[in-house]
Amino acid sequence: MFDVLVYLYENYYRPDACPDTDTLARKLTAAGFEGEEISDALSWLNGLAEVTQTTIPVAYSNNTSFRVYADVEYERLGAESIGFLSFLDSAGVLNPLLREIVIERALATDETPVQPDKLKIIVLMVLWSQGEEPDSLILDELLEDGEPRQLH
Repeated sequence: MFDVLVYLYENYYRPDACPDTDTLARKLTAAGFEGEEISDALSWLNGLAEVTQTTIPVAYSNNTSFRVYADVEYERLGAESIGFLSFLDSAGVLNPLLREIVIERALATDETPVQPDKLKIIVLMVLWSQGEEPDSLILDELLEDGEPRQLH
């Protein structure tokens, strides 16, 4: 599923640039993705669209906002991913509303605990769904794959 999400992020500038579901599924199949992987990704994206539409914006202050995780959230997300979410909060990448959408979508996966590399993809997709692009330093952090990068 995550490979399909990365493919969509890399190949479609915005979610509304994606073709309809049937056409997209055919294109993903032609790109070499498995049917179950495509189905899982499209279902996850539909869930993202639904939660985005039904989430009520709340007033917040970046200086005083904090999140207390329920035990089940802590178990499912894991300490590393929660730490990464805290980093994104403090860097101003995620406001409380987007953070809640990221958490909801992370919990909608089969991952336990959600590995930081998978959480990074989820964050990218949530930002992508909102038409937001992180600044280049944060984007590098989100796209980091653990491999050493060659400096130019």
